[in-house]
Amino acid sequence: MSLFHEDSAELFKGHHFNSEIITLCVRWYVTYKLSYRGLAEMMAERHVDVVHTTIMRWVQLYVPAFAKRWQRFARSVGTSWRIDETYIKFKGKWAYLYRGVDTEGQTVDFFLSEHRDIAAAKRCLQQVIEKRGVPEKITLDGYAASHVAVAELQEGKTLSEDCIVRTNRYLNNLRTYAWLS
Repeated sequence: MSLFHEDSAELFKGHHFNSEIITLCVRWYVTYKLSYRGLAEMMAERHVDVVHTTIMRWVQLYVPAFAKRWQRFARSVGTSWRIDETYIKFKGKWAYLYRGVDTEGQTVDFFLSEHRDIAAAKRCLQQVIEKRGVPEKITLDGYAASHVAVAELQEGKTLSEDCIVRTNRYLNNLRTYAWLS
């Protein structure tokens, strides 16, 4: 049975391989970070003869389509967000992690950047708004660049001027200070 029922026939129309094989290869590639050649070898062990470049084409074609379909099942987030940033080591390099959570503690989105500046804060907020919609309330820590980014987005009409922007360095730590909100 295919991963997507309603329009799976259209999605996989004209392909030599069964939709289950295509879905399996794409899922394994995305989930387990396997190489295309490694996947081709794994499929050969299962008596499925597929070339690594075919798997590469499947990944390029189907990952966006699968992501679009899975977005329907994503949980919605609240309209009150807490945005902050921290410095983390990622793949051996230091980077800034901008993250947003709602009042339930559910991650709204995250953004990695080499720089901690207005441009990075603005890109983070734009990405979150594009994916999750416009919030009613944003709580920021005391970092000035985040406040400038919010003001610029409000001037550019990306963010509503009615959006309440609060500053409290403790409200961003949801587990410890949940009683403050």
